[in-house]
Parts: sequence; structure tokens; C-alpha cells
Amino acid sequence: MRIDVFTLFPGLIDGFASQALLGKAQEKALLDIRAHDLRAQTTDVHRTVDDSPFGGGAGMVLMAEPVFAAVEAVDPPRPLYLLGPGGRTLDQAFARELAGTDGFSLLCGRYEGVDARVVDHLVDGEISIGDYVLAGGEVAALVVIEAVGRLVPGVMGNTTSGEDESFRDGLLEYPHYTRPASFRDWEVPDVLRSGDHARIARWRQAQKLTRTIHDRPDLIEARGGLSPTEEKLLAEFDR
Repeated sequence: MRIDVFTLFPGLIDGFASQALLGKAQEKALLDIRAHDLRAQTTDVHRTVDDSPFGGGAGMVLMAEPVFAAVEAVDPPRPLYLLGPGGRTLDQAFARELAGTDGFSLLCGRYEGVDARVVDHLVDGEISIGDYVLAGGEVAALVVIEAVGRLVPGVMGNTTSGEDESFRDGLLEYPHYTRPASFRDWEVPDVLRSGDHARIARWRQAQKLTRTIHDRPDLIEARGGLSPTEEKLLAEFDR
């Protein structure tokens, strides 16, 4: 999968994408992450990419000309998404949808905003990572890259790693334990050491339900509440 990122700070993208899982995936040619400097196609000595807004107002606006020039010089994979507040919110379902494509591109805004002609005539849509304001789109781009990249086939060494995790079925993930079995008098649940894999599976599902009910009841509501089978499962393990 190829992911192109247009930014004023390509080093931020390159540095992050060269590490850990993403770095290994690029070494294996599973991911191809390319950062492009929006200043690359500027023609003035100051490499200007921003100007004051028409009509007045605080801050500066990212100009249309250098953005169009940078994108057109590369001809990146489409769709091209602007990281912005008006877009579809990134969630696990959206990440899986993007992971099923051959590639896409991201445009990182800066300053007070981006010239509206970029939104109207260049990008194919927007992606939001939440209802809060960042100084620029780079951190948001990294969130998208990591959320999507890890789901590309072969990127995670264990092919089952992405199959049973938070939000996969509208629930939070069950708690995990490893050695030692006893730590400061806190014991690993007996069921996990029982060797009864069917019971372990039921316990884990019950824990997913319990944790979601406690921490994210909105997810339970979105699923239409608990089914009779789930209620029975919770009763088996007394929540």
C-alpha cells in the first residue's frame, strides 16, 4: 500500500514512519509511505506558502497555489484527504476500509486553515480524528497512517492480532495478563490458567461486555443493548 503525505514538515512523517511496525513494514515493501514538502514547488526566495485571509481576520491561510503545484507534481494515489474537522471521523471500520485499498493520500493543513479552493477543487474529502483543534494536520496524519497501516495484510506478524481487539465487534477488548501469575498479591484469574479454552473464550467475551458496559456504555447502546445470550454469559461469570 502506498500512502503519500503532503506537509510543511516531511521530517515528522518520515521519522515516525521509519520506526517500529511501520518501519519494518516499509523494509518488507508492504507499505510505501512518502512525505512531500509543500514548499517544494514554490518559486519565490522565501518559499512562501501562506498569506493573510481576504476579508481580514486572525492568522494566516495556506495558499492554494503551492498546494496544487505540490500535488500535481507528484500525481499521488487517490483519494486525497485533507485532515480537517469537517470530514468523516476515523474509527476502526473506516481504518479497515482504507486498509482494503491500494493506497490514498493525506494533506496536512497549517495556520488558520487552507484556501477553500483546495477543499472545493483538489481534495476528494476530509478525515477528522476527533472534535478538537491541533496546530496542524501532521499528528492526525500519523494517527491515520498507524491505524490503517497495521491492518494491511502482512504488517502485523501474527495474522490474528487484528481479529480480536477493541472495536472489532463494537466492544472494547478483554484484559490481558502475562507472567508472573502473582504480582504484589494480585492474581491472574484462574480461568486463564485452567487450560479450558472454551471457558477462556466465554470469559473473555464476558470481560469485553463488562468493560464496555462500564467504560463505554454508548457502544452497547449503539449495538442495540445486550442480547439474551450476552446476558446469560454475564450471569455465568457474575460480571
